[in-house]
Amino acid sequence: MPDPLPERIVLKPRLRRRGIYLLPNLFTTAALFAGFYAVVQAMNGNFEYSAIAIFIAMVLDGLDGRVARLTGTQSEFGAEYDSMSDMVSFGIAPALIVYEWALKEMNQWGWIIAFIYCACAALRLARFNTNIKVIDKRFFQGLPSPAAAALIAGLVWVTLNFQIQGTDIKWLVCIITLFAALTMVSNIPYYSGKEINLRRRVPFFTIILLVLFFFVLIPSHPPVVLFCLFAAYALSGIFIKLWRFGRNKRNSEVSGS
Repeated sequence: MPDPLPERIVLKPRLRRRGIYLLPNLFTTAALFAGFYAVVQAMNGNFEYSAIAIFIAMVLDGLDGRVARLTGTQSEFGAEYDSMSDMVSFGIAPALIVYEWALKEMNQWGWIIAFIYCACAALRLARFNTNIKVIDKRFFQGLPSPAAAALIAGLVWVTLNFQIQGTDIKWLVCIITLFAALTMVSNIPYYSGKEINLRRRVPFFTIILLVLFFFVLIPSHPPVVLFCLFAAYALSGIFIKLWRFGRNKRNSEVSGS
């Protein structure tokens, strides 16, 4: 009688451990901490520290994506974590800073304006996450939330540097805050710079300009230079929109003639 067939051994597939990439998420965590630190310092009345923390968060936020792409460590978790960090650093923190610094004496109108900015930042981030594979990579749709936060932080920093109290210019602060909020949720195009290849060779003159900008111009007077830089960027989208409108109008006139 032949021996019975041996029982078939069924090997269970080994479950793959799920983890997260450490390096890019460390930068994201550092950006989140900078945003949290900005909130704490605003509650303590140290608005200059709050403004500087927003700029630090912006730099760290730019680095985490670059590091992830250069090291091949992009992930869905990192994208979602980065979005939540951005909401704290560039949505909640600037809204609270501008409210505590200039809008608090306006009572309900003060916190309403601050909330409009916070809500627009959340809408901007949600739209960016859903349209990331649809829109033109060369341009952002609406003012990026880090640039809007830098505009608010730059305004706070430059006025404090000239010893101007926020309550003395509260109506100007309202206008700039609403401008930053509404441009975030607009369709105004803003140059993204994502097509810049860091591995590509550039002319020597470009290196000289970068050195002069980062090591001469900005250190000469950081509050004024940074505020003017982001104010110019916030206005650049409007000029691009008007230029496109004029070009399309000319093309339609030519095609219609």
